[in-house]
Amino acid sequence: MGRVTERRKVIRIRDGAVSSRADTLVAEEPLEIRLNGKPLAITMRTPGDDFALAAGFLVSEGVLAEQAELQNIVYCAGATADGSNTYNVVDVRTAPGVALPDITLERNVYTTSSCGLCGKASLDAVRTTARWPIADTPPLRIEPGLLAGLPDRLRAAQRVFDRTGGLHAAALFDEHGELLDIREDVGRHNAVDKLVGRALRDGRLPLSRTILLVSGRASFELAQKAVMAGIPVLAAVSAPSSLAVDLAAETGLTLVGFLRGPNMNVYAGEDRITLQAATAQG
Repeated sequence: MGRVTERRKVIRIRDGAVSSRADTLVAEEPLEIRLNGKPLAITMRTPGDDFALAAGFLVSEGVLAEQAELQNIVYCAGATADGSNTYNVVDVRTAPGVALPDITLERNVYTTSSCGLCGKASLDAVRTTARWPIADTPPLRIEPGLLAGLPDRLRAAQRVFDRTGGLHAAALFDEHGELLDIREDVGRHNAVDKLVGRALRDGRLPLSRTILLVSGRASFELAQKAVMAGIPVLAAVSAPSSLAVDLAAETGLTLVGFLRGPNMNVYAGEDRITLQAATAQG
């Protein structure tokens, strides 16, 4: 099975001085996801947590929502000439009686911001396939100070990033700021899928009283994955896209962007954030 990191020769130039050394890079390999034996999608990922990644992907596509709907996940023989297992193909088997939704199951249908569909079509696709409504009773009330401390905790838990500097991360926190899980991957969407997939396999969906923090921007795809898992709060250290904000406003997701220390922008669902009574004018 592929390693999480690999070594490559690199020429270093520092202040005009040239040297040669081995550098540690994050591994990137394709993963083909099959559903009941039928090819479904291919994603580039960092090897590891492949079963969780596949399960999480199917949650975001509206195929799975409960642990009982998943029968098993296995590695399949690869596409090598001798038929050996590359550990880059997984087959997800659903439980008997699980009906597949009446949608075209391809990753680029409505799950990426560059899919070519209009915004309304993308929003409608999520609304019609979401199995877990975003509901928190009693309502979550989160202090900005709690959110402010989460990026440092995410960064401190990134073990592979320390060696490579080339990974995205997604972390799941409870409403009190306790770290529940963290996953790293070369793709930010894969990191979230690994979190959600692990929760599905552990029987923890919906993730109704949690905060999802991502290390990059908040795209429509990441907002979609939060909604499909029933996560009420999505925070990102960078900017959201306009369609991510639209989806958050429509579904009741709290969306926070540019979370850097005590500074942040709340784009939707501000009722969950404990704000000062007086707001700045202008």
